[in-house]
Amino acid sequence: MKLLNYMFLFFFSIGVLNAQEIKVTGKVTDNQNLALPGVNILIKGSHKGVQTDFDGNYTILAHIGDTLMYSYLGYETEEKKVDSQSTTMHVTMQVSAAQLEEVVVVGYAPVYKRQITASATVVSSESISRKPRKRRRKLSRKQTINKGYTNQNNSTIRIRGMNSISNANQPLYVVDGVPVNSRDIALVKAIKPENIIKTEVLKNKKASAIYGSRASGGVVLITTKSGNYKVQNDESYKEIIENDFKRVNLSPLSTFSIDVDKASYSNIRRMINNGTNIPADAVKIEEMINYFDYEYEQPTGKHPFAIHTEYTSTPWNAKTQLVKIGLKGKEIPQNEIPPSNLVFLIDVSGSMSNSNKLPLLKKAFKLLVKQLREKDKVSIVVYAGAAGMVLKPTSGANKQEINQALQNLQAGGSTAGGEGIQLAYKIAKENFIKNGNNRVILATDGDFNVGISSDKEMKDLIEEKRKSNVFLTCLGFGMGNYKDSKLETLADKGNGNHAYIDTMQEAQRVLGKEFGGTLYTIAKDVKIQVEFNPGKVQAYRLIGYENRLLEDEDFVDDTKDAGELGSGHTVTALYEVVPVGVKSEYVKDVANLKYTDSKMNTDYGDELLTVKFRYKKPKERKSIEMIHVLKTDNKSSVSQDFNFAASVAWFGMKLRNSKYIENEDLNTIISLARTNKEKDDQGYKAEFVRLMNSYNGL
Repeated sequence: MKLLNYMFLFFFSIGVLNAQEIKVTGKVTDNQNLALPGVNILIKGSHKGVQTDFDGNYTILAHIGDTLMYSYLGYETEEKKVDSQSTTMHVTMQVSAAQLEEVVVVGYAPVYKRQITASATVVSSESISRKPRKRRRKLSRKQTINKGYTNQNNSTIRIRGMNSISNANQPLYVVDGVPVNSRDIALVKAIKPENIIKTEVLKNKKASAIYGSRASGGVVLITTKSGNYKVQNDESYKEIIENDFKRVNLSPLSTFSIDVDKASYSNIRRMINNGTNIPADAVKIEEMINYFDYEYEQPTGKHPFAIHTEYTSTPWNAKTQLVKIGLKGKEIPQNEIPPSNLVFLIDVSGSMSNSNKLPLLKKAFKLLVKQLREKDKVSIVVYAGAAGMVLKPTSGANKQEINQALQNLQAGGSTAGGEGIQLAYKIAKENFIKNGNNRVILATDGDFNVGISSDKEMKDLIEEKRKSNVFLTCLGFGMGNYKDSKLETLADKGNGNHAYIDTMQEAQRVLGKEFGGTLYTIAKDVKIQVEFNPGKVQAYRLIGYENRLLEDEDFVDDTKDAGELGSGHTVTALYEVVPVGVKSEYVKDVANLKYTDSKMNTDYGDELLTVKFRYKKPKERKSIEMIHVLKTDNKSSVSQDFNFAASVAWFGMKLRNSKYIENEDLNTIISLARTNKEKDDQGYKAEFVRLMNSYNGL
């Protein structure tokens, strides 16, 4: 009887074991140990399956005894049986000796099977529409799968059978007969599936017979329903409503936060060099002005910055005057900068694959690594569909280890920016250096699309994280889907700064020449409040800084966030003012007030305005106030710096089609800049003149 019971329990346990569903994970590679993304993994005899991710990894739920089938275009199908020990199953696939042959019809160059032996596949619009997808940007997908198979993961077109799966071997995209520039691939992938008739894929060197050397990574042919697709820009910018003139007797105070960001200028430079249209909201005049170095004197007193003011006639309007307010931050020698705890937070999502994104980013960050000291430490966090740490806190002396971690980065997947930010701040806080320079350096195109991703969600997240006294630097890369508004929000709310890197030259400037200013804050929450003398000024308007305006009461409110000033940074603000006695269309009449009688104080007849500044030391919460007065007798001579800044503002207003410029002649703007660029050791001012000449020819 006991024997029967034991036998019953034995066979029963075997049945339970076979019915048990377990999670199987693994990685699929080729015979060169390169990851294979998009491999179809199907449970034999069922419709249940998954695909490998960009790194060749997969996870599937299967029963003990099931057989997993691994299939991929151009490779032999592999089979593996699941047993009780099979929680991890790695597979190496072998290239198939038999290549596919079929008629491939290209709308502008027919190729028949006797002319091509390369593999090809066609995906219809119906199959694309049926494919589950998490986001639009994953549009250009292809599948070669068994009928009835249910795809559970996203995959990216990556044509195998080439030498590697590196970004250098990405396929050539041809949409409606027109080859697409590599920088615009992210935009092509954003085409809605319902707008696509079919997608054809050619692979191997034989495809080069049609497209030449550009097809070395294969060809993806997309035919849209319209038949005349044109690349549409997917960049986004926050709306800017140009500052209007305000009457001094009604609004005597003007209050705003400083802005040391310079991203707008380098972004505009990229657009002009590429011959593309410049959206008005991409033009932030304050960032254009502040891109350039000005010969402001260093501070000599107890405060961390010096104040410089000038005023002169406005070059674009004979009836107004121009006021300049300049700040110069104290320059801290690099060897005196406190130890740094830096967390590189790097976007490695699929949208970062283009050459002017992740590849440029890696080169740029090596410039920063070169300047690190032994007492500095660096961590690297990456994020795509998820976030992870790829380099634990490492001394700046171990440059080879840091650079190797950067070099190993590859792009692929969606963009979970919020998750990456949380992990980066967590690591920064765990390694916090008291009285040190604690900073997260975020490098991305800003195209967050998974998890916390909206501007408001990101703003709320960063406002919470900045309480940790960890500062934030945002570096924007790339084009086509660059999200300026998100990066500006992050930088503004994260006690940080924002730059756009379009070339290695710009990387050298931001992470090399201006290393200290970019990464070391000498004053935070810097606010400016200007009071105009109604005896001298009828009306005024602040040029630029539209996204930095504050309420007048915010000036003395230490809970209100404002901009940061870095070591050696300069900040310049320009006001256009209408003097008393000048009849101007910008000064509108208002009705007399019944209950309020505004009386002018005539005791300060020689003063044009008073500027008040408030700032906090980096580790303190209470602000310090400074006061500076600009008198009317300061108009004797005008510096070249002032004239050059005026030319930059003038050009910015022209790009924005401002209603406030009477003279729009670009040649006059160019002449003003050219005659006031003598102090130009780095050549940036000369480059500005060249850019305006290029724009003039567009």
